[in-house]
Amino acid sequence: MTSATPPADSVTRIDGYDVARALAVFGMVIVNFEVVMGAGQKGPPWLVWLVGCLEGRAAATFVVLAGVGMSLLSRNARQGPDRQALRTVRATILRRCLFLFVVGLLYSPIWPADILHFYAVYMAVGAAFLAVSGRRLWIVTAVLAVGFVVLCGVLDYEAEWNWDTLEYRGFWTAGGLVKHLLFNGFHPAIPWTGFFLAGMWLGRLDLRQLPQRRRVMFAGLAVAASAELVSTILTRLPGLNKAMDRETVEAVFGTAPMPPMPLYLLSAGGAAFFVISLCVAVSQRPNVHRVVRPLISTGQLALTLYVAHVVIGMGTLGALNLLNKQPLATAVAAALVFCAAAMLYAWLWRRAFRRGPLEWIMRRCT
Repeated sequence: MTSATPPADSVTRIDGYDVARALAVFGMVIVNFEVVMGAGQKGPPWLVWLVGCLEGRAAATFVVLAGVGMSLLSRNARQGPDRQALRTVRATILRRCLFLFVVGLLYSPIWPADILHFYAVYMAVGAAFLAVSGRRLWIVTAVLAVGFVVLCGVLDYEAEWNWDTLEYRGFWTAGGLVKHLLFNGFHPAIPWTGFFLAGMWLGRLDLRQLPQRRRVMFAGLAVAASAELVSTILTRLPGLNKAMDRETVEAVFGTAPMPPMPLYLLSAGGAAFFVISLCVAVSQRPNVHRVVRPLISTGQLALTLYVAHVVIGMGTLGALNLLNKQPLATAVAAALVFCAAAMLYAWLWRRAFRRGPLEWIMRRCT
């Protein structure tokens, strides 16, 4: 696929990105409710499989979309001759990074799996690569993926973790925070920043154009399917299972998000490209656009709703004493109730206001 930039006058908000962002947030809500409600594998196999498909993939889609948004935000500055415009955009991005980093850390004590402070790191790195070519974005993405594998050979990925409680020892120390951010946290910058850079590349394409959208959609599907197939074959090879213990085989050649090995990155990244391009295609249909309008509003309030699903959603679950040993079906049902309420709230809010509460605060602060 070639990187083609749409003309400046065609740069308008693409509703399909907001639809994809809403679905990514919903996916994260389902996964996170499953974790805090202690559901695990306590459900029918099809539901366990479905929730498993969302683990690490909804969040990856969210990060890819963040990269898309950065490319759209900086497009005029990148295309124009004024270098000062690019510096101004970069400064705005870095101020938003600081805002997100602080917000994420502030509520990490109640939600250790927060993605916002990681998100700030991805954005800061992305800001440094605003004007580089698409080829260089992919090279850095590949270096990050390989770099993580190398780090796993040098450092102990599990050293700070208590997997029974999902507690990370030393998080509030300087060294622990840096290691958590870069290497072995829930969404470490090495290699997760690659999702963001891939999104920056995707944001330079015009997915409203059918040929480009089809190429992205089918390439994403092919990459994701191939990664899953290769993973299935490798994890079942008798030779590998004799040479390594089963847990190591699954960690190295599986497609689970922790640790984020290359096959996971390919699977989640390909799935993100497929879902995003599909959402753009669906939202462009006149007879469907009205139906997905609430999803568009939801995607525009993604930051507010992400924080709300922790503060309000999980807070409500705690008040109802639903945070331990719940069936998976109960966890999914609770998540869907929250998602429905969030979608209604977003739709009503957007009828009266241009931006969500936290989105407005972030813009005012930055």
